[in-house]
Amino acid sequence: MKTKIIRGSATPAILVITASFIIVIYGLLFVLGIQMISTNRQIMSEKALNIAEAGISYYKWHLAHAPGDYKDGGSENGPYIHEYKDPQGSIIGYYSLEIIPPQDGSTIVTIRSTGWTSNYPKIKRTIKAEYGIPSLAEYSFLSNASSWYGEGSLVNGRVHSNNGIRMDGTNTSLVTSAQEEYMCGSETGCHPPLQKPGVWGIGGDQELWEFPVPYVDFDSISLDLASMKEAAEDVGLYLSGSRKSGYHLIFNADGTVRINKVMSTSSMDGYAVPGQGIGEFGEGGCRDTNQVINSEIFVGTYSVSENPIIFIEDNIWVEGTVRGRVTVAAVDFPLTSSDAVIWIPNNILYTMYNGNDALGLVAQNNIYFARDVPDYFQVDAIMIAQKGGIIRHGYFDDCEGTYAAVKQKLTINGSLISYFKSYWNFGTGPESGFLEREINFDMDAYYNPPPYFPTYGQYEFISWTEEKN
Repeated sequence: MKTKIIRGSATPAILVITASFIIVIYGLLFVLGIQMISTNRQIMSEKALNIAEAGISYYKWHLAHAPGDYKDGGSENGPYIHEYKDPQGSIIGYYSLEIIPPQDGSTIVTIRSTGWTSNYPKIKRTIKAEYGIPSLAEYSFLSNASSWYGEGSLVNGRVHSNNGIRMDGTNTSLVTSAQEEYMCGSETGCHPPLQKPGVWGIGGDQELWEFPVPYVDFDSISLDLASMKEAAEDVGLYLSGSRKSGYHLIFNADGTVRINKVMSTSSMDGYAVPGQGIGEFGEGGCRDTNQVINSEIFVGTYSVSENPIIFIEDNIWVEGTVRGRVTVAAVDFPLTSSDAVIWIPNNILYTMYNGNDALGLVAQNNIYFARDVPDYFQVDAIMIAQKGGIIRHGYFDDCEGTYAAVKQKLTINGSLISYFKSYWNFGTGPESGFLEREINFDMDAYYNPPPYFPTYGQYEFISWTEEKN
């Protein structure tokens, strides 16, 4: 019997196996190649992000040494491209900077940094960061003098004094003093005077009390007043002395402000604490206040958006509904011998509470709440009394009488910043003042205060976001 031999039958199988093996190998190599490329791109992308962050850090350093320079040390507009080197000095990438200066009156600088590596220049990452200089609106209360917050006071925001603080009310944020100890006198309820801690009292939250902390320099604010006058002459509204009693500003909800010249006022007595002010105001006692407007004439109606700063070299009265962002200053020159004041005879309200509306009130001397304010009195403003206090006089039997002396509630949405003690309540009850007091910090004003409002300190980080390329 013959055996039949079939030749070449294994060849197709071997070819199929070999082809499959080659396909698998090449597939694996392709996948590995893709993964290596993807991994490499990811590594380069992370390096690009690191380079972009280096650009942000560089310009933060630059602003610390040249706070007003938004052109990278030159005179040309950006973008500004910088080399990025490794520790050995070799160039491994670049970053491009776009610097957006603060808007008029703001302190917020926007830095946009785009980074990439030398090997993969098409792989870019972009970061946008915001930095701002804190304003004095950081505080609900800021005073150069000792302060006393009585029972029934609610303070939602930071409190600071360069001297001592007696806190018998409720605080929901930091309460700080520049003193480790101070001599407590009648201004904070000590009879006879006693040595007390920088912050003391029966109120709280006492875990938020800190002392001593750095001093806040009120004298530096005077430098800003001259700058504010220049800004008003350039981009706002400047009014010289009225040669009468001053000016009356009435804000309107349509975004305008009506200004009248005050031709005459009525005399009204009010009690002020002695030693808390400059000139005759500082003498205290029962004083003639001339707070009631008798007659006035129309000066003009002005747009708030077109006049972000109003500078008046005279006394002023302010009230109304504020729409927009504006700073009003009552400052007379020379600073050392003048004492312009602000009277608030009625409510000052914002139309919105989202940062779109902001009012700064800056007085060379005192800011006064008038006797005949509403029973529920509200002031939405960031207030500075540069060489005075923010007060409502006392009205007693032997000083004008007790008519309208006591009001139900005072609400302030903003800040009170004063050289001397700010006060509005007298006696228990009180005999003159407000039964309820609520002070609320305006968070929107911290880095974005009213236009041209005084600032202090250095640039601080606000926000960081990555943008798509």
